[in-house]
Amino acid sequence: MEPIGYGRRSAERLDATFTALADPTRRAILARLASGEASVLELALPFAMSQPAISKHLKVLERAGLISRSRDAQRRPCRLETKPLTEASGWLARYRERWEGNFARLDALLGEFQNDAKHSKRATRQKR
Repeated sequence: MEPIGYGRRSAERLDATFTALADPTRRAILARLASGEASVLELALPFAMSQPAISKHLKVLERAGLISRSRDAQRRPCRLETKPLTEASGWLARYRERWEGNFARLDALLGEFQNDAKHSKRATRQKR
C-alpha cells in the first residue's frame, strides 16, 4: 500500500528514508553531518566499530539519498542531503493534521459527555 498522495517512486524513497533513520548509528551520523561535512574516519571516531561497519551505514544513508560523497584529493567527505528529510517531514505532517483533527473531534465528544453527565447529576439532585 502506497502512502496517501505518493506515487510508487516517492513511496520507495520514503521507505528508504525511514529504513535508514531506523538505526541509531545512522541517526547519529546524520546529526554529526548536520554541523558540516566529514570524512569516513571522522564519522567513525565516536563509534566502537570498524571503518568497514561505518562504511556499510554510509552506503545505506547514501542509497536513501540522505548523504552524498565527493572527492577532495585523497579525502572523500560526506555531506548531509536534506531533501529526503523534507519529504519525510511532509509525509508525517499530513498524518499529524489527520491525528490532530481526530483528537479535536474526540475532545469535543468528551466535552459533550462531561456536560451531559453534569446536567444528569443536577437533574437527579433537583428531583430529591
